Amino acid sequence: MTTKLSIIIPTYNRTNILRNCLDCIANQTFKDFEVIVVSDGPDEKTAEMFQGLEWPFEIQYFSIPKSQQGVCRNRAVEKAKGEYVLLIGDDFFLAPDACESHMRAHESEAAREEGDSKRPIAVLGFSTWDPSINPTSLMRWIESNGIQFGYPKIKKYEQDFIPEDIQHFFTYTSNISLPAKVLYQNKFLEDVSMYGWEDMEWGLRLKEEEIDLFYEPGAKAYHHHPFTNREIWERSRLIGASAKEIEKMVPGASFTPKGFKLIAYFLNALLPTRMGKHRRQFLKGIFSVSS
Repeated sequence: MTTKLSIIIPTYNRTNILRNCLDCIANQTFKDFEVIVVSDGPDEKTAEMFQGLEWPFEIQYFSIPKSQQGVCRNRAVEKAKGEYVLLIGDDFFLAPDACESHMRAHESEAAREEGDSKRPIAVLGFSTWDPSINPTSLMRWIESNGIQFGYPKIKKYEQDFIPEDIQHFFTYTSNISLPAKVLYQNKFLEDVSMYGWEDMEWGLRLKEEEIDLFYEPGAKAYHHHPFTNREIWERSRLIGASAKEIEKMVPGASFTPKGFKLIAYFLNALLPTRMGKHRRQFLKGIFSVSS
């Protein structure tokens, strides 16, 4: 039996947050979907939760040997029954009409006619901090400056296509949908060991396949993940390191500053500001990876 949408959620040892994520999905105005939850490694508490609770929709749950989220998504799409897939994180809580907004974008004029069939697209939803976690001023700052998410940079493309030359910077797998067939044919890298940039590498391959990215801000999700200031700066370092790792793995990929841009990064890193500290940490991550 097929369905219209498969919602894919990687998880690991976050049973309570996952339960809240699923409760939000239960409130969706769009009903023709299944949920596929993949545990990135053995997770006894989450397995017990699925044995003891039920939701008003079909759920597939299974675990894989410890790996990373991209592998979870790959294994999930292999089992997906949906015509489309929606990729979210287990700490992203969907607004009640999020799935409906994703599907409306796919089935509207956004899916450009091409011959007798509609051209497949990807649809990016809008994500922001869950207000219930009382985001700190630094969390608000990384959001507004595009370090957490770059939505301020694409505000002018609301309900429109993001330009092809920059679309891969916004293929956030916390709230993005696309035809299941497209994901099945363009899976995530499976040998990535660090957080960050694998979404963008995947986005580069979608761009090469001429899959346009449509921005639908009405498809909202709320990120339920508080960060301490120390965790935010460590994240900046990890992003720098993973950017360098991806460049080593993927010929032609360019995610780190070079030439005059690199000089500008070094100069900005000297400033006693939040952006200066972010760039110091980012550069530290880049140069922690051997060439």
